[in-house]
Amino acid sequence: MAAKLFDLTGKVALVTGGNGGIGLGMAQGMASCGAWIAIAGRNADKAGPALASLRELGARCTFLEGDVTKKAACVKLVADTVEQFGRIDILVNNAGTAIRKMPQEYTEDEWHEVLDTNLTSAFLCSQAAYAPMKAAGGGKMINIGSMMSLFGVPYATPYASSKGGIVQMTRAMATAWAKDNIQVNAVLPGWIDTDLTRRARREVPGLQERVQDRTPAGRWGVPNDMAGIAAFLASPASDFVTGTAIPVDGGYSIGM
Repeated sequence: MAAKLFDLTGKVALVTGGNGGIGLGMAQGMASCGAWIAIAGRNADKAGPALASLRELGARCTFLEGDVTKKAACVKLVADTVEQFGRIDILVNNAGTAIRKMPQEYTEDEWHEVLDTNLTSAFLCSQAAYAPMKAAGGGKMINIGSMMSLFGVPYATPYASSKGGIVQMTRAMATAWAKDNIQVNAVLPGWIDTDLTRRARREVPGLQERVQDRTPAGRWGVPNDMAGIAAFLASPASDFVTGTAIPVDGGYSIGM
């Protein structure tokens, strides 16, 4: 029975920002349970190694290039997924960016760049995926928040705003689409070792040590730490779980 709860055989997942980092870790988790994977992003050069890692897990997979800050691109990504695989069952809204400055230093364009990449893209992709999921009898949407959905930091006003918005958007969509058997949940990664956080460690003095000291697990996370939560939220095991925001952080959010 346990195996069936997490069986994703024949299911199709679209993962935005799935070329690497958290997105790829989640894609690998779903692929290991039998899902077919479409990874979407703007950097086609990174797609080769990501696709190779998914094929090693036995997954049928493809890369779709597109700018998820644009509605037409989001609609096309979903349509291309359905065209290539015949359906879409799972959407992981993972595309993200960060610009680190004090609040008074951001330009209006920088504010919109972060909000559009992190929050608007998730809204637009979810809108695009709703109709085919409803027609198929249901689906799973997984939105990627952050520890900054919970905490404030001085150098990430637009990022924190976007990630707080992800949690509230998740709750609103979960209430709207439960009747269509679509579960919508958010994951709040802790400090995971990715390209984005490596840049943060270069820009924020002492960040590496402060995070490690606060995290009860005693280490930074790695992308593979996101595989299990993706498999759970994408699978029948989570059919009665919706509107949640689940930290995957080694205990960072409860540390002192």
